[in-house]
Amino acid sequence: MIYVDDRQTKINVDKELIDQLTYVIEFALKEEEVSVKCEVSLLFVDNDEIKEINNETRNIDKETDVLSFPMLEYSENKVFKEQYKDHEFLPSDLDGEELVLGDIVLSLEKALEQSKEYNHSFEREASYLVVHSVLHLLGYDHMKDDEKIIMRKREEEILGKLNILR
Repeated sequence: MIYVDDRQTKINVDKELIDQLTYVIEFALKEEEVSVKCEVSLLFVDNDEIKEINNETRNIDKETDVLSFPMLEYSENKVFKEQYKDHEFLPSDLDGEELVLGDIVLSLEKALEQSKEYNHSFEREASYLVVHSVLHLLGYDHMKDDEKIIMRKREEEILGKLNILR
């Protein structure tokens, strides 16, 4: 289940955008072999709110495009499809019968700015940021060069399969 909450007023959020990003999340989860019922929250905010959240949670006092808050713990260099392939979850990982993967906080304002900067559509930028964040929820990281290469490749593979190209 994908829960969407729009807390910002600067970008018009219509059913089409919600449907597209929900589909992108579901597609990315399927591509990453998540075959259990799961829960992801997608929160739309503006630059001021994401800056505040970034400062509170990461001690970084600046705006960013997307933040990910995974609920599962991963061993070093393991992602969901490697660590949880046998579906061995703790009761605290579940909400009823759904696996709680985590939260995505997306600044639509920043996504619009970046789409103009990178000269592609707003929908492409928002979709990219959502795929990026889903991969974080599933244990991917990009702090080390080798991890970054793996994560970027996976992002492009998923977006390519969705035909969301640069």
